[in-house]
Amino acid sequence: MNKMLIAAAASSVLLLAGCASGPDEETMAKMDDLSSQVTQLQQDVNSLKSEHAMLKSEAQKAKSAVMAAQEESARANERIDNIAQSYTK
Repeated sequence: MNKMLIAAAASSVLLLAGCASGPDEETMAKMDDLSSQVTQLQQDVNSLKSEHAMLKSEAQKAKSAVMAAQEESARANERIDNIAQSYTK
């Protein structure tokens, strides 16, 4: 029984020692590759965020220009209507 207990303890120690060893070179290379991919994705996201902000700003400027053009058009139509009414009276 004691031999069985000692054998189980020894095998568990060896098993844990195998699991406790550091990552091998292949695993480290994969981790480095994944880290570089994450960095690249972060840069892409930041680039897209700045592009989105720029496009949003341009869309707001275009919307403002459209609103100004509509207001000017309404004023011009009102002036034309006033001129036409003055001729018919």
